Amino acid sequence: MKHRRRIYPHESQTQDINVSPLIDIVFILLIFFIVTTVFVKETGIEVQRPRAAESADLVQEAIFLAVTEDGQVVYAGADIGVHGVRGVLGQMLQRNPNLPVIIQADRSASVDQYVQVHDAVLAAGALQVQLATRRDAP
Repeated sequence: MKHRRRIYPHESQTQDINVSPLIDIVFILLIFFIVTTVFVKETGIEVQRPRAAESADLVQEAIFLAVTEDGQVVYAGADIGVHGVRGVLGQMLQRNPNLPVIIQADRSASVDQYVQVHDAVLAAGALQVQLATRRDAP
């Protein structure tokens, strides 16, 4: 015997699925991931880093500066010069003084230029200054 369901006039034939709570959860997760994501600003140029026998991997959360072979100091794709280092980094280092600064100096850049940038980074308040090198193949 077949069971038939009676349909009353106040009942509708279609059943709706409420997706509002699902959309709310997705937006909350999206906001959570956006807020917790670390945004790293690269230097914006490629330099030929010097080789080193010993090196360690770069820290992901750091400030990157590049020194080109012709003496430009680049941060986030913009030439800020040696005199702009203190102003640009000073604001970031006030918020987080433990943030390391990694200088990517071209192997053809002068040592004098590197020292000027290094001194400007220290004057901006950096506690950790590192030189990025290329790992020598064993």
